[in-house]
Amino acid sequence: MREALGLVEVHGWSPSMVILDAMEKAGSVRLLQAELNDLYGVSMRITGPLADVSAALEAAVALAKSLRVECVSDLISAADVEARAAYVVGPEFNPLIEQNVVYNPAVGMTKENYVSQQVDFAIGFIETQGFTAVIEAIDTACKAANVEVLGREKLGGGYITVMIKGDVAAVNAAVEAGRAKVDGLGKLIAAHVIPRPSQSILSLLPAKG
Repeated sequence: MREALGLVEVHGWSPSMVILDAMEKAGSVRLLQAELNDLYGVSMRITGPLADVSAALEAAVALAKSLRVECVSDLISAADVEARAAYVVGPEFNPLIEQNVVYNPAVGMTKENYVSQQVDFAIGFIETQGFTAVIEAIDTACKAANVEVLGREKLGGGYITVMIKGDVAAVNAAVEAGRAKVDGLGKLIAAHVIPRPSQSILSLLPAKG
């Protein structure tokens, strides 16, 4: 039996990761691929049993609404094999933002084996429109608490996200301190903390360096 296919498109990298984390924790689903689009957003494709994919999409839509971010979702109960070439694609490099735009998770986790793979740290995201703002924000964040900068992600249009790691209290303190420094230097797009991030979140984080 063919698995269901869930499609979720979210405005912003940071809220996309928060929503992906919620989807993985809501049902026995796995991430097939994530891809940046030209609308400063991320398209995510998940698969799994129909009921689980449906539950994951419901969680995504509800969370997007609470975060007040744009979100489009769709459920395909049994995707045709021929259509796979359109939603699982090869590597693609965007010269405008100087990075790859197609992301393949290193490991596809399901709800059954997620619990045994939980980590004891948090991931924080500060996303701005404007480089000056995000640099000031992340410098302030690092001075406010004991956190590690994991890397950054660009979406085009001046959208850039910097990600940090540490214990939950430290990451919360760092993100709050960082977001407060954005005003007047750029536009704050999002600031989020994910405690005990799912394995797909970890596999999509940029390599340091």
